[in-house]
Amino acid sequence: MSSSFTITQALQKSVLLESVSDSTRLDVEVLLAHILQKDRAYLYTWPEKILSQEQENDFLSAIQRRIKGEPIAYIIGEKEFWSLTLTVDPSTLIPRPDTEILVETALGLFSDDVNTLSRTVIDLGTGTGAIALALASEKSQWQIMAVDVSEAACELAEKNRQRYQFCNVSVQQSCWLDSVEMMEVDMIVSNPPYIDSHDPHLSQGDVRFEPHSALVAANQGLADIETIVKQAQSHLTHNGYLLIEHGYQQADAARAIFQQYHYHDIVMVKDMANNPRITVGQLTRE
Repeated sequence: MSSSFTITQALQKSVLLESVSDSTRLDVEVLLAHILQKDRAYLYTWPEKILSQEQENDFLSAIQRRIKGEPIAYIIGEKEFWSLTLTVDPSTLIPRPDTEILVETALGLFSDDVNTLSRTVIDLGTGTGAIALALASEKSQWQIMAVDVSEAACELAEKNRQRYQFCNVSVQQSCWLDSVEMMEVDMIVSNPPYIDSHDPHLSQGDVRFEPHSALVAANQGLADIETIVKQAQSHLTHNGYLLIEHGYQQADAARAIFQQYHYHDIVMVKDMANNPRITVGQLTRE
């Protein structure tokens, strides 16, 4: 039996998502466009287009997954970050728009460099490789190491690296800097786990489907931040930079940790909602 299910009928399924999403129409458009392998404009250019039976089945299956709260990015297997389309899966966090501010801040620190000047960077807890690859897309002369403790995350980051053929990025498995050979780099960036294990948000929204190991840290979410701040001392060049993304309520605690380990010129950068989200510090070597 052939399908008579049209694009218009598919778009009307947005009403089914009202209990799980505040962007129901957009959710349906993204799912449908992905299944049809078209852009969203196509949906309104050809509203009476009939889906194949396979396309209809795939779409209805995707809608059921979304009704259960599964993030769109996991359903379609992709997420855009810094104009890069990255493959994502449940082994890593889904890249967030706010993390693009970390990329902007990192690039801004070296805005006075001549175009040919190389810099060395480590991205700790790289996940999909989003931060490392975003930096690589802007600075082909930089050498960037993307590090993650998870083997699955490293495989995913490497897959995304190969997708864009960024030869200036390497991927290494390590628990933070434990297995990184002693080397001095100009900058270390990280979006580490920083959520307290008792935070009620862990049972809400997209994070229910994301790996808790990439979300949760001990000591009220500060343990991994402190580990990175401490370990980075041995890997930063003279006046090298450390940039860490954290929870908006952790700015004072993050500053205190940076100060404890003798970083200077510590600044806080706000996210798109005007909340303190990133702490930056420099390290002067003896």
